[in-house]
Amino acid sequence: MRLVLACVGRLKAGAERELVTRYVDRIRPAGRPLGLGPCDMIEIAESAARRAEDRMAEEAGALLSALPAGAGLVVLDPRGRNLSSEDFARRIASDRDGGLSALAFVIGGADGLGEEVRARASLLIAYGTATFPHQLVRVMLAEQIYRAVTILAGHPYHRA
Repeated sequence: MRLVLACVGRLKAGAERELVTRYVDRIRPAGRPLGLGPCDMIEIAESAARRAEDRMAEEAGALLSALPAGAGLVVLDPRGRNLSSEDFARRIASDRDGGLSALAFVIGGADGLGEEVRARASLLIAYGTATFPHQLVRVMLAEQIYRAVTILAGHPYHRA
């Protein structure tokens, strides 16, 4: 099952991009025997619309059109569920075992995600109630996907 990080905005060169790239690169060899990966990153441009509602709608349309056809959607949303790393891994395995060909993890822009994206999601997840910069959320998500792959592989990276 192909994994996709779909994000509004582009990470500039620097520590955050290096960390995301490191985790995405580690997913490929670790996930291959498990039928997971590669993990691709899709970055769409932030909308320049004046109103937040218009920006969210434009970004939602761009995100949905950039995703692989038939991809399942997991959306990061502050109103979503808090999942343990083990539950997150089980969810990925369930989607893979259910025959899903691609699973996209979506991070919206500064204004949030348009309802069109949230409505298509099979799962909304949150990283608690604190507010984090989008760059750090992308690092945290990439790490959690890598951690899920290592959990499913029985690798000692995860020490639950």
